[in-house]
Amino acid sequence: MDLGIEGRHAIVCASSRGLGFACADALAGEGVHLAINGRDRKTHDVARERLVEAHGVHVWPVEGDIADPSTRAALLGACPEPDILVNNNSGPSPGRFATWERADWLDAIDANMLTPLDMIQLVLEGMVERGFGRIVNITSAMVKSPRAAMGLSTGARAGLTSVAKALSRDVAAHNVTINNLLPERFDTARQQQMAELHAQRAGITIDEAYERMTATIAAGRLGQPSEFGDACAFLCSAQAGYISGQNLQLDGGSYEGLI
Repeated sequence: MDLGIEGRHAIVCASSRGLGFACADALAGEGVHLAINGRDRKTHDVARERLVEAHGVHVWPVEGDIADPSTRAALLGACPEPDILVNNNSGPSPGRFATWERADWLDAIDANMLTPLDMIQLVLEGMVERGFGRIVNITSAMVKSPRAAMGLSTGARAGLTSVAKALSRDVAAHNVTINNLLPERFDTARQQQMAELHAQRAGITIDEAYERMTATIAAGRLGQPSEFGDACAFLCSAQAGYISGQNLQLDGGSYEGLI
């Protein structure tokens, strides 16, 4: 299917690896030119080379932490009129509610709620004026299936989800959509980190930790980043103009709720 976005321009935050890169790769495969972002110069330079060589699109790498306002400004400088914005950032590590301090909550809210909202604020008016915009927030399956150990991440991303829902109604008539992707247990470095933490706490091997994780997934396996990227690309497509304010759960069918 031709997604109708060839020649469009996108900002994909935290996109030098993992699910962010998967989204950038899928968009580039549709002919979208990209501003990508990563904290490590070598990593995002490699990402740029991969995208250019595979798809022949223009890619502008911006080094820095997306939570830093100067990095966000640099992304807008590289891509001043984006048609597509994919918000992404690493989340806080799991922990215990009893040990979290006020500073931990504020850091989580700044990185995973206020930062993506600032990016939306920077691009939304221009999208409305041009009559096309696709905004996708990468949040977490924990937004709909909260777990205490993920409270910092869940709290911040639930806040982002509620504001994004409210905004989506205001801009839908201008062909601007805002949706959220809620991933759980994809085969990325983040999942490796989670497996190592689980193995350490449970006194088991990494392989055993992975076996326990996949046993809880209805599909019986981890998700592939390319599957996630393709879902993101579709939500950014011309065909997805009637889909907005939604939360798409990508969890191998594990969510037990009805809505």
